[in-house]
Amino acid sequence: MRFDIITIFPDIIKSYTDESIIKRAVARKLLKIDIHDLRNFASGKHKKVDDKPYGGGPGMVMKAEPVIKAVKSLKPKKQETIIITFSPAGKKFNAAYARKLAAQKNLILIADRYEGMDERVKKILKSEYRLKTFSIGPYVVTGGELPSLIVLDAVARHIPNVLGKEESLEEKRYGVGVPVYTRPKIIKIKGKKYSVPKVLTSGNHEQVEMWRKKNQKPNF
Repeated sequence: MRFDIITIFPDIIKSYTDESIIKRAVARKLLKIDIHDLRNFASGKHKKVDDKPYGGGPGMVMKAEPVIKAVKSLKPKKQETIIITFSPAGKKFNAAYARKLAAQKNLILIADRYEGMDERVKKILKSEYRLKTFSIGPYVVTGGELPSLIVLDAVARHIPNVLGKEESLEEKRYGVGVPVYTRPKIIKIKGKKYSVPKVLTSGNHEQVEMWRKKNQKPNF
């Protein structure tokens, strides 16, 4: 699967994709991640990608033209590609979306900055391609790089062999949100003992499974 990430801070993306599971998946050619510097698609001597908002107000808005040029340079095929933008007002990104997106051949993630990007970008892209706008939660972050990485990571986990085995998915092994414990069996802090639940050390696999189901997060 191919991920294209459009950003003005390529190093933020690289700092994550050059480590751990994602790095190994790229090396094994299970994933292809291309990072595109938006400034390369800006015109003028200073490669400006933002400007003042119409109507006044604080901050800057990302210009439409560089984003459109960046997307079109990738020559996306409508049936194989989904373009993703981010907004607190977008659809809440969840595990179901991650599984669906993992079936695509190509995702283009646009990491906007400042006060967001010119709204016409979405209208123009939506007229030609498949586009979705997601929210990663009821809060605001300073840029689209973190949301892009969250989507990349969540989707990549559902691509066969990225985690090694399907059983490596936490939702397959334990269920989401289930408390986990490891050795030692008892931890003593300031005279107080913190123990592992007895059921987990009982050796009774049926009871362990029941305990995990009881403690997993619902509606995942």
